[in-house]
Amino acid sequence: MKKLLSDAGRDDIKVESAALHTDEIGSDIHYGTRAKLKEMGIPFAPRAAWLLTAAKAREYDFLIGMDSYNIADLKRLVFPEDLPKIRSLLSYTGSERSIADPWYTGNFDETYDDVLAGCKALLTNLSLK
Repeated sequence: MKKLLSDAGRDDIKVESAALHTDEIGSDIHYGTRAKLKEMGIPFAPRAAWLLTAAKAREYDFLIGMDSYNIADLKRLVFPEDLPKIRSLLSYTGSERSIADPWYTGNFDETYDDVLAGCKALLTNLSLK
């Protein structure tokens, strides 16, 4: 998403990724994801996963989950008035299907294709505003 925004000249939009559980706190990008990003020529920097809180979620205009578990966790986590900010990434493509987690499937190509489609649709949505 960051690359799409940069390519579109939308450096005014901040994108972050956060953990919804403590088991990944401090973790960097998964090695399979790094390999796919390198293959596609998408730049990335090392990161350390951090835990999203209701107070931090309040700072964002959009809270986007990749799958039904993320959406359920977000709904449990945020303040009630922030519930309307929650959407699945693929909902921007007109689908309510979850993005398959490559941690379990091992299929980083399928996940990349889904995430790219969702991000492009989200960018279009942002450009219409």
